[in-house]
Amino acid sequence: MQFVVYVDGQEGTTGLRIREVLAGRSDVEVLTIDQERRKDPAERARLLNVADVAFLCLPDAASREAAAMLTNPRTCLIDASTAFRTDPTWVFGLPELEAGQRDRIRASKRIANPGCHSSAFILAVRPLVDAGIVPRTLPMSASSLTGYSGGGRRMIEQYERGDDPQLRSPRPYALGLSHKHLPEMLVHTGLASAPVFQPIVGGFYKGLAVSVPLHLSQLAPGTTPAAIHAALEARYAGEPYVRVMPLNDAATLESGFFDVQACNDTNRVDLFVFASATQVILMARLDNLGKGASGAAVQCMNVHLGLDEGLGL
Repeated sequence: MQFVVYVDGQEGTTGLRIREVLAGRSDVEVLTIDQERRKDPAERARLLNVADVAFLCLPDAASREAAAMLTNPRTCLIDASTAFRTDPTWVFGLPELEAGQRDRIRASKRIANPGCHSSAFILAVRPLVDAGIVPRTLPMSASSLTGYSGGGRRMIEQYERGDDPQLRSPRPYALGLSHKHLPEMLVHTGLASAPVFQPIVGGFYKGLAVSVPLHLSQLAPGTTPAAIHAALEARYAGEPYVRVMPLNDAATLESGFFDVQACNDTNRVDLFVFASATQVILMARLDNLGKGASGAAVQCMNVHLGLDEGLGL
């Protein structure tokens, strides 16, 4: 059986990558809109409504507009913007979130693809909240080092021109403390308040690592680094795209540096627990264009359609 797919926003970074991932699949027919009709609402609506799955790779307002165009109850929308990630009528597109999440993705026609930073943060923190190790009321912080492709076409062009000396060093941003991923980081971890979040863009194309510092004294009484590591291992046992690395990963400690790009060109998330007798750093690493965007969207499509979850990935 061949499924019909349309990517609304096919020229953007996420849309282009989804099309690349699907290009080699014989079970998918990817519809293409004519360039001169790319902003024609009638043509976009037609393509959205003939598709089995439509990916919305658009700004928030345009995603809401596209979703309103849908009249075919059989079309599944997978939205890559932030527009619907905390909307209770949409399913959060993170199959590894909790037991039953794949069933929800399979049953829903409205799937909100997670953000890159939030995917890493949620996968690292949610199991510890659920296990009672991290109190829901604990004030938390996190930082994220990411490649410049996460900033979209304009930022990619800026970095690849190579004519701005300021781009030679990492650049912290979102200093207004209102990053667009914070609402989903709050809702889908179960925390009582959003973390203080410090993202940093570096001079490399892709790759992302979120770091979450913790004091053992602020966690559930008796919590040890081994208990934190065991909780992550228990949650993700058997998950094909989440790998829990050894406690105090020897290979990383031996090199002395953390490789932010080691998950690039995969749909994998690597989770690390580095610890001393009193402190812990959780780290989650992924490809911000893979599991952080396009790969996650295709994974959700596969789950929804009842296909092999890793098809094309």
